[in-house]
Amino acid sequence: MSTIVTDPVSRRSLLRQGAYCLAMPFLDSIARAAPAASVPKRMIFLGGGYGFTDAYHEKGNSFFPSETGRFSSIGLSSGMKLLERHQEDLTMVSNLTNPGVGNPHGGSEGYLNCGSYREHEAAISCDQLAARTIGKDTRFTSLVLTAREPIPGQGAGHGSGYSLSADDRGRSLPGIPSPLQLYRTLFAQKGDSPEQLLERLDNRQSILDLVRIDSSTVRRTLAHEDAVKLDEYFTSIREIETSLKREEQWATRPKMEPPFEEPGAGLTGEKEIRLMLDMLVLALQTDMTRIASYRLPVCSLITSLGINLSPHTLSHYGSSPSARAASETRDRKLMELFAWFLDRLKETKDKDGRRLYDSCIVSYGSNLRAGHGLQSLPALLSGGGTERIKHGRHIILPKENTSLANYWLTLLQQAGIETPQFHYSTDAVTELLS
Repeated sequence: MSTIVTDPVSRRSLLRQGAYCLAMPFLDSIARAAPAASVPKRMIFLGGGYGFTDAYHEKGNSFFPSETGRFSSIGLSSGMKLLERHQEDLTMVSNLTNPGVGNPHGGSEGYLNCGSYREHEAAISCDQLAARTIGKDTRFTSLVLTAREPIPGQGAGHGSGYSLSADDRGRSLPGIPSPLQLYRTLFAQKGDSPEQLLERLDNRQSILDLVRIDSSTVRRTLAHEDAVKLDEYFTSIREIETSLKREEQWATRPKMEPPFEEPGAGLTGEKEIRLMLDMLVLALQTDMTRIASYRLPVCSLITSLGINLSPHTLSHYGSSPSARAASETRDRKLMELFAWFLDRLKETKDKDGRRLYDSCIVSYGSNLRAGHGLQSLPALLSGGGTERIKHGRHIILPKENTSLANYWLTLLQQAGIETPQFHYSTDAVTELLS
């Protein structure tokens, strides 16, 4: 059996979260990943709502650096200062815009699939495209993580949809919305014997059999709009069947035993984010998955910081010193959490004793720059899985409003995915490549 090499700091990192975990007995017997001939690439996409704090009529500090160059020379902005220990492993790209998104409230809608643009209809998101190749041999081709927001999506800066991820039709995929649900997804539970799992899968297959109809007969009698709806229905059925087949293939391979006690159902804010990311690191380390997206909670994080403003109200900080200060506080907390996540990736070893970070491509961003601004959105990149991308710098692209699709194309190609184009991309971002 393969051995997972762990750094003791990694264990302490999770144990310190004592509010929701009691112990983490990290044993060799929990490792069930098949040996790999080469180091697999891993991709993580993080996104939030309403971007970050920008300068307002040249007043106040901005999250965004104004100069191009190495961070060691130009320094980090006040909002990014907590990333200083990772500055040599960090890249920021400016002048990216997502022309497929026109909703100034939809900070996450259409982010990873670039929305619809001119003749291009919204289609699959870049994480799900990567999952088809990078993730095809893992238990979970991808982990789609999200959060339950008490304020509807637009008010939280996420727009419509359930997550950052989208299927072939450009429709938002439902995500895992809480640490408790992620825990129950990743780890073995009572009633998870192969026989019980196969029985449940058979029952679900039987339900699908009941809802089948002869589409060729019905379609001839339908108006065009109803025929389209019927096609969508059968597409959904096929997707469910594919999912059932995959679950059946893995049903006889036991899940990992829980390494710590089940978390409570009421975690929110910073504690929620830390535990979701900690379990994500564990899923990557044990090769349960290699692809993940996470639509971070906005409302509960703001509340946990003692800020008594809704996300939408906070985005209108304008010339209000108190609202601006609150917005900058949120920026710093988000970057503190991002820096902590990079710490976790760096201190965690994969099953062959290598740093997990060195095989990862980690993207953090939003469709919105700040407030409701749709141009020059924030794009932070880290991870050692991009051989041709040298970190430690801020890049201002020479062309304003360079397509976000070009950025995703570049990352997909750096992950080894052979695709000449991603939706309406025109070329890779050559400025990123050394």
